[in-house]
Amino acid sequence: MTTAEVHMRRMADVLEEARRDPSGGIPPKSLLLGLQRLVPCDEASFCELDIPTRRELNSQETIGEDRDYGMDAYWRWRHQHLQCMQVCRPHDVPETTQMADFLSARELRNLPIYTDFLAPHPSIADIALPTAPNRTRVFQFFRTGSKPFSNHEMTTLALMAPHVYEIYKEAALRHRPPVRLTHRELDVLRCVARGLTTAQIAEQLVVSPSTVRKHLENAFGKLGVSSRTAAVARVFPEPESL
Repeated sequence: MTTAEVHMRRMADVLEEARRDPSGGIPPKSLLLGLQRLVPCDEASFCELDIPTRRELNSQETIGEDRDYGMDAYWRWRHQHLQCMQVCRPHDVPETTQMADFLSARELRNLPIYTDFLAPHPSIADIALPTAPNRTRVFQFFRTGSKPFSNHEMTTLALMAPHVYEIYKEAALRHRPPVRLTHRELDVLRCVARGLTTAQIAEQLVVSPSTVRKHLENAFGKLGVSSRTAAVARVFPEPESL
């Protein structure tokens, strides 16, 4: 086998291992470790954040799981993390980027986001998966060296990205408890997911604003959430579900 064929075989093995993973993780825990083998790095992580509430919804790390990353510093300087800001933009398909696409290692080291949060990792690559509005869902790969990830490594992540997304969705569907809402509650949440206000939803569904608010209140109670963003993320975790 050629070197390229061997590498493709390794990529397929990582995906197959993740699909057979019995751990019950979302995503399967072996997937992050497998990706780290394909694209060697000092540390890798998976994280889902809810931006409005500043909550970490889900996380996995290959090392240092009890380490305090100082999320206060992240939220304070997040606007300087240009790669992260790109991840937060709406996208319908997985996207791969690296920090060097936005800032050089020298430029990054001069920013508080690096000294207070990212150090000692100036080189970061990621696979950002689609998610609900105002949330992030991203695999990240960290290196202490200043050298950017190579074209070969970024191509590997780009080729893996759609398969990684499918594995994530398969794991989420297996472990997500069923949601039982009325047809009208679902109609209201679909309008919320489209960004409509209460008044606009009322006009769209030909009901009163108070009726819309009541449907939302009922849906929040059934879902165990307290915000529109959380409700949409709970019911429509994937953009294509809308």
